[in-house]
Amino acid sequence: MKNLMLILWMILCNGAAFAQKGLIPETLQTVKSPDGNLVCQLYQKLDKKGHKAIFYTLTYKNSPIILESELDIQLDNHLSELAMALKVDKTTKWCEDLEFLKASTSEVDSVWKPLYGERSVIKNRYSSATLSFQKSSNHDYKMDIQVRLYNEGLAFRYYFLENPKGSYYQITAENTEFTLPTGTTAFYTQWAQGKYQELPLKDWVDSGERPMPLRLANGLWACLAEAEMVNYARGKFTLSKTKKNTIQTSLYGGVDAITYFGTPWRVIMVAKSEGQLIENNDILLNLNPANKIAKTDWIKPGKIIREMTLTTQGAKDAIDFAAKNNLQYILFDWKWYGPALTWDTDASKVVAPIDMPAVVEYGKQKGVGIWLYVNLQSLVKQADEIFPLYKKWGIKGIKFGFVQVGSQHWTNWVEEAIKKCAANDLMVNIHDDWRPTGEMRTYPNLMTAEGIRGNEEMPDATHNVTLPFTRYIGGAADYTICYFTNRIKTTHTHQLAMAAVYYSPIQTLFWYDKPSQSKDESELEFWQKIPTTWDETKVVNGKIGEYVTIARKSGNDWFLGCMTNNDARKLTIDFSFLTTGKKYKAHLYYDDPSVNTATKVGMKTINVDYTSKLDVDLLASGGYAIWFEEEK
Repeated sequence: MKNLMLILWMILCNGAAFAQKGLIPETLQTVKSPDGNLVCQLYQKLDKKGHKAIFYTLTYKNSPIILESELDIQLDNHLSELAMALKVDKTTKWCEDLEFLKASTSEVDSVWKPLYGERSVIKNRYSSATLSFQKSSNHDYKMDIQVRLYNEGLAFRYYFLENPKGSYYQITAENTEFTLPTGTTAFYTQWAQGKYQELPLKDWVDSGERPMPLRLANGLWACLAEAEMVNYARGKFTLSKTKKNTIQTSLYGGVDAITYFGTPWRVIMVAKSEGQLIENNDILLNLNPANKIAKTDWIKPGKIIREMTLTTQGAKDAIDFAAKNNLQYILFDWKWYGPALTWDTDASKVVAPIDMPAVVEYGKQKGVGIWLYVNLQSLVKQADEIFPLYKKWGIKGIKFGFVQVGSQHWTNWVEEAIKKCAANDLMVNIHDDWRPTGEMRTYPNLMTAEGIRGNEEMPDATHNVTLPFTRYIGGAADYTICYFTNRIKTTHTHQLAMAAVYYSPIQTLFWYDKPSQSKDESELEFWQKIPTTWDETKVVNGKIGEYVTIARKSGNDWFLGCMTNNDARKLTIDFSFLTTGKKYKAHLYYDDPSVNTATKVGMKTINVDYTSKLDVDLLASGGYAIWFEEEK
């Protein structure tokens, strides 16, 4: 009786959320984040026809983030049921006859240390709830909704328990809803390497990529994302055709599964600013399993330059340049083994005039490792042959090219290829339209991925300062930074700053550049000193599409990158992120048209500490970079 009164009291106190008739009181569950700011409520309701549906809401300090939204997944198992002489499910919507069984809750408060990352220690703290259901028409079908509520956001997934009759499952759609408050806008791109637009929740031409940041009219920010996308079809986001201000999960295609299994996590990050979304992106790693690679001493982040001549001498020149500029790797890009876009090429043979053993040995002497590009066709055809061979050659990593993405088949193929590389001590960089969902935690040999409109397309500065708040929320990205080529549409300091602003454990530098173009520019000191993985990451300031300043710590030193969009602007950079009580030499790198060099980058050194501030004048499409060297 006491529990029933409590439920009724909650309904009265949340009249706006539960004004509609049909609530099944015993299903109402409330989950609060550890800090109490986020509250998620889940419940089941009956419609006029007596059909059931599961809903949820999400608030931040009583401000609505997600209004009443349906949790819905559609299965069609009739062929499996017929083949196995089982009862055929007759429901129109698979969830419409789910009976609520029970709810359980728990708390997790732990930390873990990644092999590398944007932070050396990651907190994993959340409140969890599991709501258990079974189909009233067939009790062999049991499904849980698993919920985790972090201080940083909400994650949930559908989990199907083992079917005692062995029925195979076919997921045909996942119609999970995200109903947003009126006035919400989304940062939308149609494909993983597309441009971003800020759009209202109407008139989208197609589904949008994840992660998808959302600007709420109340000043808060949210971001829809996907985590642990394993043995499943890729999810993107589309607009509901029947409900205003509502985004739905849209699967690339169907999914065939055998119980027990869970779907990918649907994630709603919540923050007070767009910069906080960047600082909170560990939530995606936390939703993935722990590292499965036992021996990891061969996994070494670093900086890499592409070798474009595909000759032995060109490779040695690139290695010399890499050693001089503290780059750890060179990459032989496509066609080193012949035409890449055909099934008829053999990636076990070097066709270009490269003496591979000599180059590998020369690199070893200079402390520079070799990466190889391999296109999809050869990866599919020859993975079991070439991965052990490349290990024998002494190759350090493989760049997967033109991968196929989206379907359950290709999702599984990518994961298996990463695992096979791990078995052969090979690091991985996945290129083209693929985006990570936290897999780097489980397989840390996956160093970076493309899925980004980077310097292969030479976007403008406004796009560049949109990326930290969009694509990079999802994890490491290989932007392929350039410096000398006349194709760049920004200042040189804007490009310098990217190495601090953009996170990629394998950071490609000098993408369209040649070693012969370098005149030993003094400002390259910033790239020579900067690492690619970090102990701490702080977003100092930023507005999506306008400007961004990010500071990252490695050991005792900090590195800062500041970038503006196509407009010039003045900014004040606050150094309060520096360690209290420590003093630093701040090496400044900035755009200066009066400097008598082709790159027009000025340099100076000043003394600073955590109380210091710096006023900077940024040229249009410009930037600013700082290396903070701790004074001993």
